[in-house]
Amino acid sequence: MKRFWKAVAATPSDSGWTILLDGKPLRTPARALLLLPTQHLAGAIAAEWLAVGEVVVPRAMPMTGLANAAIDHVLPDPAAFARPLAKYAEADLACYRAQGPRALVERQELDWDGLLAWARRRFDVDFTNTSGLAHVAQPPETVERLAHEVMQLGPFELAALSPLVTIGGSLVAALGVLDGGISAGRAWVAVSLDERWQIERWGADAEAEQALAGRHRDFMAAAQFLEFLGD
Repeated sequence: MKRFWKAVAATPSDSGWTILLDGKPLRTPARALLLLPTQHLAGAIAAEWLAVGEVVVPRAMPMTGLANAAIDHVLPDPAAFARPLAKYAEADLACYRAQGPRALVERQELDWDGLLAWARRRFDVDFTNTSGLAHVAQPPETVERLAHEVMQLGPFELAALSPLVTIGGSLVAALGVLDGGISAGRAWVAVSLDERWQIERWGADAEAEQALAGRHRDFMAAAQFLEFLGD
């Protein structure tokens, strides 16, 4: 889509904030009104549309994309959207440790033990760790508690939580970012540890570096989206 507008404005309404392009309200791909819950998020999305050059590049507009997802894909049935995310409580990345080499095991302990320690304090739960990829059952109380945290979130929070969970493979890390107990940078270091280890050990190729950079960009954008939800 080519740029057709000149003026961009974030405007308050009785039920949230809207984005106006030349005075006309912005809509989602499904043609719903892009109604936003906070001024911070509205301002960030307005800035994305103001920065558009001659052609719209969706990849350069992550806040808009996540807001569209919240309205078009999550809002119609938040519980259905939340359930697959809650399932990650049954097999969190931080519970599956390498059997070797020792240097990798120590780095996993350093980064992942901190994630689990935060969750233990925050949610009063415990975890079962294992070495290798074979599934290990988590305590039912842990799965239920973490799933409950996910199921009570609203559409905009769920839209941002989704990439945090699916990119990183760790519900604990994602909930830590959402809660503010774990910084986005610390969470990314933890969930990208294995990939970065492989690059450090075997060397990088352009495709692997590009894929990791893309995941990092999307992960940090989702974390920033959550920050904008706090007005």
